[in-house]
Amino acid sequence: MTTSALLLDLDGTLIDSEQMHRAAYRAYFARRGWPYDEALLSRFTGRRAEDVFATDPGPWVGEDPAVLRDAVVAHVDPDVRPPPVSGGAELITAAAAAGVRVAIVTSATLDWAELTMDSLGVRQFVEVVVTADDVRDGKPDPMCYRHACELLNAAPEHAIAVEDSPAGVAAAVAAEVGRVYGVTTTWPADALRTAGVTDVFKDLHSLVALVES
Repeated sequence: MTTSALLLDLDGTLIDSEQMHRAAYRAYFARRGWPYDEALLSRFTGRRAEDVFATDPGPWVGEDPAVLRDAVVAHVDPDVRPPPVSGGAELITAAAAAGVRVAIVTSATLDWAELTMDSLGVRQFVEVVVTADDVRDGKPDPMCYRHACELLNAAPEHAIAVEDSPAGVAAAVAAEVGRVYGVTTTWPADALRTAGVTDVFKDLHSLVALVES
């Protein structure tokens, strides 16, 4: 079967950034005097922060989700550059060489996506970037993946998506992406399998052969 598109999440999939983001949440929650644990912080993984603040119960109830999001982002250390997930640049370049169109589908901002593409040296191979600002509802809503396929003129049932979180997997599955693969940089394999992945890998090297076939 010909692959129509490669749809890649960003944080936790192309770069190992979860600990950087969690540090920002910890710092902000501590400043506010809000109780938290890792289970609470995991609610934000793979989702737009404003969606979690708007819909999930927590000490933030009644506050402006967008203001809270911006306050957390302000606690991200600007000098930290998360390491790439092994095989990410190789996967993107292999897909492009095989004629597979590439999109990044992220809950982050365009600035962060562009910075990441530049650090990986793959900006020229990525045709479409769908960010938090491009859809009404973020992951696990499927609209981000549907929108990426529409922009690429790609059949979702023939596409490959790669994610590191259950929310992202759920979004790709609901968008009827044909093959959804997980990387265990952030969540354990069992959680990704429960969300509906086709298969799970420790990094992105194993996926290179899949886009070349």
